[in-house]
Formats: sequence, C-alpha cells, structure tokens
Amino acid sequence: MSKGFDPRFMQELKQRNDIVDVIGSYIPLDRKGNTHWACCPFHHERTPSFAVNQSEQFYHCFGCGVSGDVVGFVREIEPTDFMGAIRILAGRAKMQVPETNFDTEHAIEMKKKRDKMASIMLDSAKFYLSNLYSGDSRAEAHLQYISNRKLSPTTVKKFGLGASLDFYSLPEYLAGKGYSKQDLIDSGAVSEGKNGRLVDFEAGRLIFPIINAFDEVVAFGGRLLEKSDFAKYKNTRETLLFNKRKTLYNINLLKKLKRKRPISEVIMVEGYMDTISLYQAGFENVVASMGTSLTVEQARLIKRYSSNVYISYDGDFAGQNADLRGLEILKDEDLHVRVVPMPDGLDPDDVVKQGKEAYQKCLDEAMPLVDYKIHALERKYTLSDTAQKRRFVAEALEVVAKAESESVKEELLKKLRDKTGISYHALERDLLNGNKERISQEPSTQVQAKIAETASGTDKRKKAMRFILASKLFSAPYAKSFDLTSIVFTDETQNIVAKYVLERENANERIRPSELFEILDESSQELNEILDLSYGDKLTGEVAERFFFDSVRSIQSEDVEKEIQKLNGQYSKETDEEKRKEIAKKLAELMKRRIQLKTKK
Repeated sequence: MSKGFDPRFMQELKQRNDIVDVIGSYIPLDRKGNTHWACCPFHHERTPSFAVNQSEQFYHCFGCGVSGDVVGFVREIEPTDFMGAIRILAGRAKMQVPETNFDTEHAIEMKKKRDKMASIMLDSAKFYLSNLYSGDSRAEAHLQYISNRKLSPTTVKKFGLGASLDFYSLPEYLAGKGYSKQDLIDSGAVSEGKNGRLVDFEAGRLIFPIINAFDEVVAFGGRLLEKSDFAKYKNTRETLLFNKRKTLYNINLLKKLKRKRPISEVIMVEGYMDTISLYQAGFENVVASMGTSLTVEQARLIKRYSSNVYISYDGDFAGQNADLRGLEILKDEDLHVRVVPMPDGLDPDDVVKQGKEAYQKCLDEAMPLVDYKIHALERKYTLSDTAQKRRFVAEALEVVAKAESESVKEELLKKLRDKTGISYHALERDLLNGNKERISQEPSTQVQAKIAETASGTDKRKKAMRFILASKLFSAPYAKSFDLTSIVFTDETQNIVAKYVLERENANERIRPSELFEILDESSQELNEILDLSYGDKLTGEVAERFFFDSVRSIQSEDVEKEIQKLNGQYSKETDEEKRKEIAKKLAELMKRRIQLKTKK
C-alpha cells in the first residue's frame, strides 16, 4: 500500500506534513468552514475551485478534476516523481528516508549508477564552460558565434553554454577524475572510437547543456560552427538519465519561474537558440521540444506549469501537416493550444532580433489550433484558382467538422465565407452532408456498441456506484450497516475503493480516503469523480439517504435480471434433467429476490 515503504514511515511523514501547511507554503489558502480554498495551481482560473480537506488530508479541484494527498501535491507542484516528493517532505519534516526498506539490490545499483552518470555530466558541463573562456584559440569560433547571435555573458552563464575543442580532451579530463571507461560510455558524453579510444561525442561543437527540472545535466546538444556533411545539431544519446520523450529544454528555468509567479501560458519553440533568444528578450516562459515530434509525456510536463500553450515554430511550419496533426497530442491532454503565425522563412530567434515588440506582435496574433489549421490550408492553396479554391474548401470543412462546439463551427464557416465568397448556407449544407457521409462510414460494430452502451444505462449505473462508494468512504450514517459485498463492481478503480473500505471495516479501523492515493498508482479520473461527491451536502440529509438506497436497489435489480436471463438461456439448452432442476431452483430464488427488490422501501 505504501509503494515499498514501511506504512509506519508513511504515516509519520504525513503526520509531520499537514496538507494545509504544505499546500499553504506554495499557494494562499482561504478557510471557509471546514475546507480551505484556493485558485487551482494546476490550471488557470479566477474563481477558487481547489479545495483542501484538512480532516481527511487530501485536495480536490472541481475545475480540472485533479486530486491527491500531500505526496501527490508535491509531485505535481514541484514537479517530481514519487521518490522525489518523499525526499522533499522528509527534508521538510527533518526525517531520514529509510531507503533500505524499499530499494531492492538492483534498485540500489541503478541509483548508484544514475548518480555516477549525473556527476559525469556535471563535470563535463563545467569542462565545456571552462573551455569557452580559456583563451584557447580554438574557442574563438564558439565565442564569435555567440557574439553574432548577440547573447550576453549573463545569458551564456545562465544556460551554461560551453565549447568542445577537440575529440580527446574531455574523455582524458574525465578519466583523470577517476571515472571508469564503462561509466563514461554509459553517460553518453563520450563514445568509443574504432580504435577503442574514447572520444568526445560532441567534438568541436558549441555545447548546450540539457538540464532537467531538478537542475541535473542529463544530456548535451551540440552545434557545428562550420559547413559540413554532418548534422548541424545533434544530441547525446538517450541514457538512464536522458529520455528525450520526457524532456523539454529549459524546463529547469521554467520551474524556477513558476516559484516566483503563476505562469499563464508556456511558449513552445523547436530549438535551443529560439529558447535562449526569447528568454534573453524577456519571454522567460519558453521551452523547446528540441526538434522532436511532440509526445504525450511532454504534453503532461507542460500541463504541470500551465494549461495554455503557444506553439511558436518557424515560418515554414504552416505547410507541415504532420506537425500540425502532432499538436493534437497537446489538445488530447486538455491543454488550450494556440499557434503563433511567423513570417515566412523566419524563426522566433530571427523575429526577436528585430526587437521584443516584433515577437510580441506575433504572440498577439496567435490563433486557436483549429483556426490555424485553416490558416495553414489557405497558405497551401491559391484561392484565385477555382480548382485550388475547391480543394481548399473541401479540406477546410474537414477541419471545421472536428471543431469542439457548434458555435465555433458557425464562426469558422463565417470566416470561410469571407475568404472564399461562397455563401454561408452553401458551406453549412456541405458541412452537414459531409457529416452524414462520415457517420454512414462509421463501422457498424462501433455504432452498435454506442447504442448498446446508451441502452444499458452504463452512465447511470456508474454514477450510482460512485454515490454508494462515496457514502461508504466518507462514513455517511445511512450507509454504515450496508454490506458492499452485495454489489458487483466492474470498474477497476471502484473495485480498489470497495476493497479498501471492506478491509478497513473488517479490521474495525477508521476509513481514511487519503490512503487511496497510496494504493492507486495515479490519481484516476474515476477516483476524482467519487471524491467530487464529498463536498457540500451531497452525502447528507434525507435526499442523499433515499438516493443511496435507490441506487443500491437499481443496481441489485439490474444484476438479478441479468442473472435470470443467463439462467433462462442455460435452462433452455440443458438436456440433463438433474441439472435443469438445479437451474430451476436458482431461478426460483432469483424470482423471489426480484420481487423483494421491487417491493423493498
């Protein structure tokens, strides 16, 4: 239950870190009755919907649905992993983390290896930085590039830029510090040459340290300073420290910024220089995807800092349909996406060199993703050409069809009308006809599944089960004597909650809802829905009591009907007389149970 820790350690850790005190050290809390309220730190809002339950030691946001205990809060706000949150809270409470209690021998070895690699990368970064200002003539090209890009010494230091001067000085320096050959290779900073000699992986390049949210150097990006057949930019390979899918360039400084003030939006660019130039110009809320396609992990990382993201790629981005589709990853993670239109052929670094105001103008013109998709299509086709205009309209209507609401669709159709001269009603008819065609092409099995789900009242059943569990979880008096084993829970999270309640009741121990965050690996949406019922008077009074027993009766009746149908089918197929008698006996019992449920008040 405590993810490898002695439960006594976890209990003491939480007792010494009252959730109100911990959350209150990050954001201001306003107490109203038994609940503390705040504007949610995990999404942008003006009216407080983030509630902290001090008696049960958990938080829940009614706006974005997140919830968790004190460990979960620290994980999200820092952000860090489970172990990182434990160490932060233990440090706050001046407690020793009992690592030997949860680390297996393999995990201990992996931790030692990771720490060794982090040490190698830090020493490498310091070595590269010292090269830059060493006075060595080979560093002149690196310094000249920095000068040409108009980067100040303060900026260079903040981002830790450095210089690789040759193939062999870095591995020789690191070997001199006592690191083994294998550790050096595993770190990614060096590689093994054909003759078995270690070489600097970024030999001769301008160095950009890639630093994670915990200020650890995890990798390096390098830029060539002269024309070559080799790639202009390259990153050190993925290692135990570095996973490109889970990393964003400049995330360390973004984290520091969030500690100073709320971040209303994050600007996403493609490369190192775009990030550094924008940061130097005052746009500190910037990160880079380092030229890779966006990933779910990166989207979730951004969401920890803001629910709004501005995509600011180069001027050729509008024509790259694959990249535009990739932005759906951000949208799928409930991020509000706006795309910043850039002048053709220019990237953010080029624009910001014209002055901060020039780039701010681009930001001010940022469009919602759906609008930008149409904007991209407009640049793809020549609307004065009849055939191209028709292709533009057909593709644009495909975009409009996927808009999130009817009001947005109406607004987009009006814009299409103005761009093309085609009447609004003609565009609307084409859109409706296109929708009918798409629906008719939907696999019949999917349509049948949707109808079946609606017909079976899946949502109604799930809501009833949530209410039953919430009533038990928060010890509603009318639910005290109810036996949860009489309900069959099919949802995994609901099963976990029910099992927890039953274990506590059988042991005659207090039910503590916050303990569920130790049992569940992540705060699931289903748990959030259950916790949503715990505020206000949703679980109290005669109306709540009546709804509880109505929910129990409807679920049990539904289950009895399903079992009767199942046994009727078995009875009609069974040829063995004895077995038919057994089935008939069960059916009689179920019929009796059906009558009891119908007449029960």
